[in-house]
Amino acid sequence: MDCACSNFRSSSLLLLGRSPSLHPHSSFPSKLRFLTLKRLNLSKHTRVVRSACGFNENGSVNGFSVTPNKLFMQEAIGAEYGEGFETFRPDGPLKVDVDFLNDRLQEGFLQRIRYAMKPDEAYGLIFSFDNVVADTRTLKLNSWKQLASEEGKEIPEDADVQGRMLYAGADHVLHKLLLWDEAEGELDRLALRFSQLYYDNLLRLSKPVEGLKEWLDAVSTARIPCAVVSSLDRINMTEALERMELKKYFQAIVTEEDGMDSIAHRFLSAAMKLDRKPSKCVVFEDEPRGITAAHNCTMMAVALIGAHPAYDLVQADLAVASFNELSVINLRRLFANKGSTFMDLQKQVIEKSPPKRKLTIDTIF
Repeated sequence: MDCACSNFRSSSLLLLGRSPSLHPHSSFPSKLRFLTLKRLNLSKHTRVVRSACGFNENGSVNGFSVTPNKLFMQEAIGAEYGEGFETFRPDGPLKVDVDFLNDRLQEGFLQRIRYAMKPDEAYGLIFSFDNVVADTRTLKLNSWKQLASEEGKEIPEDADVQGRMLYAGADHVLHKLLLWDEAEGELDRLALRFSQLYYDNLLRLSKPVEGLKEWLDAVSTARIPCAVVSSLDRINMTEALERMELKKYFQAIVTEEDGMDSIAHRFLSAAMKLDRKPSKCVVFEDEPRGITAAHNCTMMAVALIGAHPAYDLVQADLAVASFNELSVINLRRLFANKGSTFMDLQKQVIEKSPPKRKLTIDTIF
């Protein structure tokens, strides 16, 4: 595990120029401490809350680092105008956006020859971890039910409310959906306790989404590189993939340590790690916001029907009920209508209108 994590850590350092933390649990304690001190201005209360929630002195819960600031909040879509993120190189900062990646990751001469013989290898597949690789929807709902049971409260039975609980931040759920009228410090404690329950349930996660393993076997045979993205930290992500026996299928992993600020930036980071142009990547998502982020990055989007009905996913290029419905030929058809470069940016040709003729009046005397 240490070896595997170091490999992912080094790849992130080379590609994005961001050096991840050398200590897996070092990022969260400082974030939590500053967050709590900012709200309460009481360092003593911080220690009480952390102790009540089962945190050890390293800032972890039962060995798991908790990052509720990103994991349990609604992230920005990103790249609405093609903008990307900024990374650092020895010669200074480098701005990486959609246009930059589509231009710099063009295939070389030998690659074009190879892809002409084996076109499937030109694609890159990007999977969202939540509800696409693993059924985290059930984990989150069970965690909210456990928290309500501990606090002597009830979760609304309304399916619409429960659906919104799965994608909203913990603070929003407690304030707006569950309407638990508690003091601010008590809401912080409940949010942290929910994080602990979620990670406890994540430890028992051992099965991927139905049909995913067979689909990954098929794309692996076709030698199509795959990446998985999540707001989880790298150690917890790799351990979850190992328990599900999926780690060997993913050539790249984008996690919380990569420092991406939006869903689209996470997809762009995955494209960089796969060494594929964004316009040649296919994103597998189950949420409309993720599909929008994929299209903002000039990527194709395949929607998994489940958490959202099919009519909410009409913007996807392809919608399926399960991975069992997919075959490698589906990937080719995504790019077949307008050719393999139809997502590439094109220069707009502005035709100059001919000069207007000057009207003259001929007078005959």
